[in-house]
Amino acid sequence: MTQTIVEEKIFIQNELLHEIEEEKQVIIHCQMIADEYSNAARIWPSTYIIDNQSGQRNQLLFADGITMYPTWTYIKEFSSLNFTLIFGGLPKSCKSFDLVEIIPQAGGFEYRKIPRNKSDVYHINLD
Repeated sequence: MTQTIVEEKIFIQNELLHEIEEEKQVIIHCQMIADEYSNAARIWPSTYIIDNQSGQRNQLLFADGITMYPTWTYIKEFSSLNFTLIFGGLPKSCKSFDLVEIIPQAGGFEYRKIPRNKSDVYHINLD
C-alpha cells in the first residue's frame, strides 16, 4: 500500500491575525531577596509595563506567588520570594519597556529599560 502526503495551505484572514496578535501576553518572573532582616512585599493593581517607544501602558492582568494590595507577603530573612506577573501583549514595534508600580506612596516596584525578547518571558531581580 502506498501513501501520498498532501500538503495543505491554510489561509487566515487579516482580521483574525490581528486578534491573535492581541492575545499575546508578557510574563515576568520576579525574585526579591531578603537580607539579614525580614521583608515584605505586595503588588498593586496599578502595576504596568510601559513601552519605551510608544508609551503604551499594559495593566497587570494576573499575579501568582505574591499578594495584592493591601495584604502583605512576608519574606523571612536570608530567603527569597519568587512570583510571576502577567500583562497584556506589547506592540510589535516595542524594543524595550519599563515595569512600574504606580502607587500613592514611596517604594513601588520600578525596573526600567527591559530589553524586549522574542518569547516575551522575562526573569528579573527586584531590589
